[in-house]
Amino acid sequence: MKAIVFERNGGCEVLRYTETPTPKAGPNDVVIQVKASACNFNDIWARRGLPGMKIILPHISGSDASGVVVETGSEVRNVRVGDEVVVHCGISCRECDYCTRGEEFFCPQFKIWGFQTGPLDGAHGDYCRVPAVNVLPKPRNLSHVEAATMPLVLVTVWRMLVTRARIQAGDFVLIWGAAGGLGVMAIQVAKLYNARPIAVASSDDKLELCSQLGAEFVLHRKKHDVFQEVRKITNGRRADIVFEHTGSDTWPLSMQCLKWGGTIVTCGATSGFDAHMDIRLLWNKQQNYLGSHLGNKGELMDAMRFVERGLIKPVVGKVLPLREIAHAQELMETNTIAGKIAMIPPAAA
Repeated sequence: MKAIVFERNGGCEVLRYTETPTPKAGPNDVVIQVKASACNFNDIWARRGLPGMKIILPHISGSDASGVVVETGSEVRNVRVGDEVVVHCGISCRECDYCTRGEEFFCPQFKIWGFQTGPLDGAHGDYCRVPAVNVLPKPRNLSHVEAATMPLVLVTVWRMLVTRARIQAGDFVLIWGAAGGLGVMAIQVAKLYNARPIAVASSDDKLELCSQLGAEFVLHRKKHDVFQEVRKITNGRRADIVFEHTGSDTWPLSMQCLKWGGTIVTCGATSGFDAHMDIRLLWNKQQNYLGSHLGNKGELMDAMRFVERGLIKPVVGKVLPLREIAHAQELMETNTIAGKIAMIPPAAA
């Protein structure tokens, strides 16, 4: 099969469009013919390499896929050949105390498929292999391209806002990177709960997209004083929830924009991990700082019910052939794309 492979860490020049063996199903696995995959920032982290994390080489990235099951393992009973499926990318042992409580993201063996797995074990190829327990039906109202862009960002946002931050009607929710893959889901989940999204993005066209998705207020990151604007919008109260994933560039401002007793919830740090923090704000304002990770399969299934009803919609910013993944990653690294990028492997094309 054709796939995107890298054998060393580095820039986009290490990515090779090449022939690799087609995966075979183990007893509890399924093999999927990939109709579309999606780009996530963890593709870039894997390619660059992360201090303290082993990236298994040679590596196929890709943690989102939509496709058709073409092979099932001997022990698989819940999935059949021909099923149209999407992938929940959390891989865990399914046996430890955490897993049996539905908290597989705390499992000592937890990995994100296509990021920490390998060798040659991700979505950016003609075919991929995953445990059968990690697939769920593709929403019937979505194309494979649309469906491929949903699972990772949707379940991450659902866990951040619904499970962790406990979003409520009327909450002012400040959303950084609101036109990105996570941000477009955060706006829609906030509106689903009758909260009041304050979207921050870096261009007028991105802000227009945020408004179309339901953002009640939009702020241009390069033109507005975000702190002062948040104070005006909230009549001095400040945000109930700050949706963080950008990291060191925005963290100090996120703390300032948060109300007394409010909650910052974060799932990443694309601009850097070493953020300045004034601890006085933590205790004086009795703020809550919450970490969040990929949600479990149950959370994804809960969120997907709203996708099937058309209440949460995919936002596909660009569709590219798989061989152009270096271009896709450059668009993400330079913050020049809104929504998600979908990749079409040659067999699907």
